[in-house]
Parts: sequence; C-alpha cells; structure tokens
Amino acid sequence: MRLLGRGVRCVRGGREVLSGLDFEASSGEVLAVTGPNGSGKTSLLRIIAGLLALAGGSVELEGGGDELTLPDQAHYLGHRDAMKPALSVHENLSFWRDFLGGEAVDAKKNLVNDSLVSESLINDSLAAVGLDHAAHLPAAYLSAGQRRRLSIARLLVTRRPVWLLDEPTSALDAAGQALFVRLMSEHLARGGLIIAATHAPLGIESRELRIGETS
Repeated sequence: MRLLGRGVRCVRGGREVLSGLDFEASSGEVLAVTGPNGSGKTSLLRIIAGLLALAGGSVELEGGGDELTLPDQAHYLGHRDAMKPALSVHENLSFWRDFLGGEAVDAKKNLVNDSLVSESLINDSLAAVGLDHAAHLPAAYLSAGQRRRLSIARLLVTRRPVWLLDEPTSALDAAGQALFVRLMSEHLARGGLIIAATHAPLGIESRELRIGETS
C-alpha cells in the first residue's frame, strides 16, 4: 500500500498555504511532516482525510480497498479530542465505534453477535490505552493526558490502514508517549502507514517531510 501526493495545492482564506507539494508514504512507514506554525501541516492532513478540498494536484491511495475512498480508510486525530464531557469514557468510545463503522478485529469478526464484538473491542481499546479503570467516569473528569489517551483509543476500535496524526503526543506524559510508540509500532507491523504533523520527536523511526520553508 502506498499513499501518493502529487502537486498538492491548498488555498485557505484566499492565501495559498501549499503549492506543488509532492510526498509519498508506504506500508510500515511513518512520514513526519514538520515546519513552522502556519506552514500547512494541519491543512495537509485534513486534505488527505477529505476534510479540505484540494485546490490543485492529487492525493491517492494505491493498494487499499477497491470500493473505499481514501477518507474511508483513514483515521484523523486532530488537536481537539472530540469527546462529549457529559458522556462516560465508554459511551464516548462506543459512539465513535458506531460512527466510524468498519470490520471488527480479525480474530473476532466471525462471532455471531455484533454487539458482543463491539463491546469487546471497546473494552480492549480502553485497556490498550490504560483507561479501562475509568470506563464509567464522565469524560469531563479526565485529565488532559487521559483525554488524549481516549482519543488515541479511537484509532483502535475500528481498523483503518492510514493514521493521520496532528501533534499526537501533546499532553501525554512519558509513560503515555511510550505507550503510543508501542501502538504505532503495532499498527505499522500490520501493514499500516502513518503521516504525523509534529514539532517534537515521535519516538519512532520516521522519514521527514519539511514544508513551509523557502531557500
């Protein structure tokens, strides 16, 4: 699987943010998008996710699902944690599981009762990010780092091969960062790819795409 961008152009608010940008990332690879504030890192991720329209060029996923669009095969983890404070941790993740849809984990997808599959996936995902003990708590009670962990759990409840991560380690402590490195490594080992906009080291081997600078 390979994600290709050719001549990518983005215009926001009448200002050209990206122009003639080429990039690519393959299965098992992390592409770290770096550059100064306002250089278009977030805009690039949102274009790939289908949240912003291209002003020019193309972005294509080769080797993905034939009947699925690129956004259907991508997770977008933005700056905001996208959780409802009044809902519990479990309820928030249950909403995202239902909203995102997709197949269950391979080992469980042959179970007859889909609700049991979904429940197991939610519980497993919360355990993977260290929030199983807080499943019943309202999301409003979580710390900033715990909210980030809950957002990361969204990447796990539905399998999608492309992870688009915007400053993914923000608010995470050292233990949280180490946990996220492990989750990224497991995703890559399954053939996934990651494009991450970041100002800080990700803690995992990556190739850099530097944007927003002129010679």
